Amino acid sequence: MLEILYHDDYLVAVNKPPGLLVHRTGLDAGETQFALQLLRDQLGRPVWPAHRLDKGTSGVLLFALDAAIARLLGQQFETGAAMQKTYRAVVRGWPATEGLIDHPLKRMRDDARAGREEVQAAQTHYRTLAHYELPLPHGAFATTRCALMELQPLTGRRHQLRRHMKHMAHPIIGDATHGKGPLNRAVAEFLGLQRLWLHALQLELKHPVSGVPLCMEAPTGPEWAIWDRFQMASASGTPRTG
Repeated sequence: MLEILYHDDYLVAVNKPPGLLVHRTGLDAGETQFALQLLRDQLGRPVWPAHRLDKGTSGVLLFALDAAIARLLGQQFETGAAMQKTYRAVVRGWPATEGLIDHPLKRMRDDARAGREEVQAAQTHYRTLAHYELPLPHGAFATTRCALMELQPLTGRRHQLRRHMKHMAHPIIGDATHGKGPLNRAVAEFLGLQRLWLHALQLELKHPVSGVPLCMEAPTGPEWAIWDRFQMASASGTPRTG
């Protein structure tokens, strides 16, 4: 059963666990469980996804309870008007304290749409919340440095956060597509846990009917506490990419 974060006559938001697809897709033909079907069966009525989270990403996932509301929400997500999304991520290395990634992204090959531009503007604000150091050799270094990040996408491009962190040379830990395979495997074995360390923490938007501001929040799961034992005394220090 999915954890429901918000529910009214028009909307329902759930806390999606990692590893669950939003809906059926040919890219994962072997999967048998999907958030859309699970929520439909849980509520006993049809639901429409307002946006999507990658399979490995956990956190706030919003659905509409009819097609007209889904269209209104889709317009909000498309334009980003009066909407703010906040994520938590663990990345390789120690990025700068705060900054803006302004890096256009090319449409992914399986996301081509006739008449749409091939390269889209994309911006992400980031902030470093904590530094970690694992006693795990990595390359020429005796330890592996990671950081807990707050990421706020200002645009809504596919895989934007994962691709932007790769562009910064600080890929998200556990990202099999845009990350570093050997590092992901080594960290997963060391922690005894394999997942994409990306979580949709908070979604703020205007209600599509009433216009009232809404703030939906999904706390990170208990597995995130595993990083606490490796936290450095402060988030200051000399950045290093290893």
